[in-house]
Amino acid sequence: MTKIGSIGWIDLTVEDAAQVSDFYCQVVGWERSSVPQDGYDDYCVHPPGDESPAAGICHARGPNASIPPQWLIYVIVADVQSSVEACERLGGKIVVANRDMGSYGTLAIIQDPAGATLALMQPPADD
Repeated sequence: MTKIGSIGWIDLTVEDAAQVSDFYCQVVGWERSSVPQDGYDDYCVHPPGDESPAAGICHARGPNASIPPQWLIYVIVADVQSSVEACERLGGKIVVANRDMGSYGTLAIIQDPAGATLALMQPPADD
């Protein structure tokens, strides 16, 4: 089971994921693998010689079009809807409303009152 409150993932959503992932591969030494989407590829980046991804670099297309171009951490929560409600009640904003991510669970992206953005991820029920 994924631990509530832990960082479960990190990614970056940008206009040109191929160019930006190549940039990071050259700057930090990551290797890149493709993640096929509908007519294009997003990418996972890995430490050299390691197939376990360190992060994702995605195109700002389709459901990702409204995600700001910044490194985004995904914090595991027990209930995305409750977390979203608390966010709004405490002066935060919803950037991306609750979205079903299939086998990955449920996602929402919020902005805190200071303007920082964070993804909330509720694991699927069987996790």
